[in-house]
Amino acid sequence: MNTFIRLTSGLSRILGVIAALLLIIGVLVVCQMVFLRYGLNKSTSWQTEFVTYVLIASTFLGAPYVLLTRGHVNVELVPLMLGPKSRFILALFAYSTSALLCFILTYYSFLFWHEAWVEGWTSDTVWGPKLWMIYLSMPVGFFVISLQYFADLLCLITGRELPFHIADVNEEAA
Repeated sequence: MNTFIRLTSGLSRILGVIAALLLIIGVLVVCQMVFLRYGLNKSTSWQTEFVTYVLIASTFLGAPYVLLTRGHVNVELVPLMLGPKSRFILALFAYSTSALLCFILTYYSFLFWHEAWVEGWTSDTVWGPKLWMIYLSMPVGFFVISLQYFADLLCLITGRELPFHIADVNEEAA
């Protein structure tokens, strides 16, 4: 179990680095596009589409890292109002349903990616990149975030992490 949690965390971190690199590449391409358009008065053909795809891929690939680091928006009103046992049950429900949803999305996004790959889908633009390369970030991102939710669920069940990372008031006083 420790190995699974470590590997999943490592994979989430690797995807986080890849997502950050994709964002940096996207920013550089936008700068290049602005320079070409407004500095040299030249047309651009692939940059806007490329940046759109890079941002989408970065979102899917970066999601497991965001979950790992608890970087997502988290409204803690209900968990704060609950006692420790109710908070644990709510966390158990939230983590398990989220993991299940992400596994389902992994399956359907894999089917979508596979269809694009088999059918040889390309974009309808002048650039016309193969769409399977772009769509690959969806099943990869959903699969790893599913693993990350499962790892978080294991940490919750084994007591390694507190539900929603909220300590009980009585525990803090002790």
